[in-house]
Amino acid sequence: MKNRLGQLPPVIRAVLWMGGTIVSFLLMMVSARELVDTIPTFEILAFRSGVALLVLLPVAFRLGRTRLATRRFGMHVTRNVFHLGGQFTWIIGITYLPLAQVTALEFTTPLWAALLAVIVLKEKLNRHRAIAAGLGFAGILIILRLGLGGFSATALAVLLGMIGYAISHVATKQLTRTESVVQIVFYMQAIQLPLALIPALFDWTQPEWGDAPWLLFVGVTALSAHYCMTRAMMLADVTVILPIDFLRLPFMAVIAWFAYSEALDPMVLLGAAVIFCGNYYSVGKEARS
Repeated sequence: MKNRLGQLPPVIRAVLWMGGTIVSFLLMMVSARELVDTIPTFEILAFRSGVALLVLLPVAFRLGRTRLATRRFGMHVTRNVFHLGGQFTWIIGITYLPLAQVTALEFTTPLWAALLAVIVLKEKLNRHRAIAAGLGFAGILIILRLGLGGFSATALAVLLGMIGYAISHVATKQLTRTESVVQIVFYMQAIQLPLALIPALFDWTQPEWGDAPWLLFVGVTALSAHYCMTRAMMLADVTVILPIDFLRLPFMAVIAWFAYSEALDPMVLLGAAVIFCGNYYSVGKEARS
């Protein structure tokens, strides 16, 4: 089975890894939503990194210190500072916004990543990627309702956090040139744990036993999501694989409807559809080429 999968084109294998990413992110979002009413944001982030690091420790010991050593620690720090900022605003969004709207705003990450990839990674900004960028900006305006009286400061904060995610994704793509998947994921947890734990200690809330399963899910799914995404990034360009994540919106909308009685917002769905069309067109062109 493994050999058959290895014979698939790299883009197809990247899509399969992104499927694992989608499932992981859906579970992580639901887990975070279950925690935000009782656990402060930085504390959730600290538990997320702590649980993931505990899962990784046996792998780290087996690999040994030599294979985990890196000469790009500064790049790891940069990546994780921006990623932690994105995670912070993401949880704030989950606290105050409908889950479908937060998910839709996450879909702007490929737009920012594409622009950054052109500047930093020297990837080509061809015609179909430019069209995707233009439709992406149009979708942002629709979701944020700029000029329609529906502007939300929290939504804008989430949008800024997605720029942090994009910087993190571009840094990840750079790291995949020299670092293994285990190195990238291990340093992510090792760096983000103290960054989140220090502010969490100033507003610490003792978790209850009912919070334990959700704290465990947050850590495990965060680990699996970034492992799958990093594997995908090793197989295809950032601007190719991230749009696959759009499949998360309909699934999350259904989950939010059934679990939290959140109505589907037509403007959010319209804006996400506009962004999706641009990225779907771009991915189709990439696949044919």
